[in-house]
Order: sequence, then C-alpha cells, then structure tokens
Amino acid sequence: MTIQEIEKKLKADPRNADYTRRDVPPVFQINSEARILIIGQAPGRKVEESKIPFNDKSGEKLMDWMGIGRDTFYSSQIAIMPMDFYYPGKGKTGDLPPRKFIAEEYHPQILESMPEIKMTILIGKYSIDYYLKGRAKKNLTETVRSYKEYLPEYFPIVHPSPLNFRWQAKNPWFEETVVPELRKKVSAILA
Repeated sequence: MTIQEIEKKLKADPRNADYTRRDVPPVFQINSEARILIIGQAPGRKVEESKIPFNDKSGEKLMDWMGIGRDTFYSSQIAIMPMDFYYPGKGKTGDLPPRKFIAEEYHPQILESMPEIKMTILIGKYSIDYYLKGRAKKNLTETVRSYKEYLPEYFPIVHPSPLNFRWQAKNPWFEETVVPELRKKVSAILA
C-alpha cells in the first residue's frame, strides 16, 4: 500500500471524521528513502495548524539534540510517524493521549514502506511503551538512561517539549551524555 493510499484510508476512517470534516490532514513525514524514523506522541495544536510535524519549540529542541538543521530534518532522509497523526485535544493536565488505533492499525503498513530505516528515535512514554513492549525499564528516566540496551534499532529519549524543563534540570546527564551519543548516531547514519 502506498503512502497516498494510506493517507486516503486515514481520511476515510470514521474515527477521523471530525478532522476530515475540518480539512485537517494526518500529520506525518514518510519517505521510502528515510534512514532515521522519529516516533513521537501526536501533533500539538500549533503543528495541526501548520500541518508540518515538529514545527514548534519541541521541533527546534529535537533538531538541536539530533545535531541537524531544518533542511536535513525535513528531507527524505528523516521520517516522522507519530503515535497519532492528529492533535488529540486538550486534557486536564496537557494534551490528551494519542489514540491507540493509529499505531496498531496504521504503523505496520507505513513501516513496510520504509525499508531503509537504520534507527528509530522513540520520543516520550507513549512510543517507548508501545515499541519497547516488556523491555522498557520501570520508568521513562531509567529507560532513557539505558538507551544503549536498545541500540542499534531504537534510541529512546525524553520529549523535547519546553514543558519538560524540570525533568531536564533534574537529569543533567541527559544533555551531557545521551544527546552527544544521539548526535553521533544520527551523523553516522546520515553520512
């Protein structure tokens, strides 16, 4: 199935009817030549409006952590496939969680279309729990700290959201040791 066929199927899916009615497309970046795949949570409101994945402060931070600029980030070498392709809405303490059926039903089809992926960056709890089923540590911090155990296939990281500044302040080892390793891996794969 081509990505265009998958996109058509997503728009026709009754569970996405509200988005389709409002002319909101699924937000992802898929390319058969991609070598790095990023799986995050779901687009935020700003991203839904721009229709460009990670087109916000989180994206700026993620590009910095990866050691790449916008031109590379939005190139055919990088794929972005969130756990939900649509903004799930606001909850009591932030955005609502991604809807489960997107990853369960659509991710396998999309993954088949990207045979060149060398590493998948898992961003945040939802993607880590889903893709590291039974292999994640007791919490996000310990899983991210143990990132070497999941290489070369997966590289788990914390969400680059500005809202995570407390976590980053409490865990300086992330920027000191994990980010340089992430940059090194990204650079080697894209070289």
